[in-house]
Amino acid sequence: MEDDLTIEPREGTEFESEEAAKMFYDDYSRSLGFVMRVMSCRRSERDGRILARRFGCNKEVRCVSVRGKYGPVRKPRQSTREGCKAMVHVKYDRSGKWVVTKFVKEHNHPLVVEPRQARQSLDEKDKRIQELTIELRNKKRLCAAYKEQLDAFAKIVEEYSNRMSKRVESVVENLKEFEHIELELLCSKQDAIYKPALNV
Repeated sequence: MEDDLTIEPREGTEFESEEAAKMFYDDYSRSLGFVMRVMSCRRSERDGRILARRFGCNKEVRCVSVRGKYGPVRKPRQSTREGCKAMVHVKYDRSGKWVVTKFVKEHNHPLVVEPRQARQSLDEKDKRIQELTIELRNKKRLCAAYKEQLDAFAKIVEEYSNRMSKRVESVVENLKEFEHIELELLCSKQDAIYKPALNV
């Protein structure tokens, strides 16, 4: 019954994009208990756009080559791949959709995770994503509140700065006026001293 809940890709299934097809097959692989691997693609000879893509099991190909394309012979390593043929092939259609043209379901190796456990793992991941989303939303609200407080404080500082500027301007004007009065008094004092001397 659990396996019946898993949605399989079928020939003719349409996707909005290559990425959507990839995400679908990745979710499918997790639900069954194998790891998806992005395989070969076919590109347009005219502009290099990807026209078709194949996604498969990470145990698809056995590594048999021991010589690099360039350089000396490499020491062979033990392969974890088992020649599994499970895959899905999607192709870009003229309608703008990506369409499944081939699907191979069977694996030639045991699946690592039971479907029930895989779905539980996905549920836990979704729950964690939801928790992080809520936390992020709360952080954004807190940041908005801080920004509002900072804007209010900045407005107060600006108003205080404007008042202080006006006071400084007033003080400067008063000083200029006092200097003018002081200069007039000095001139009057000098006139009072020199006038008696002239009369003598």
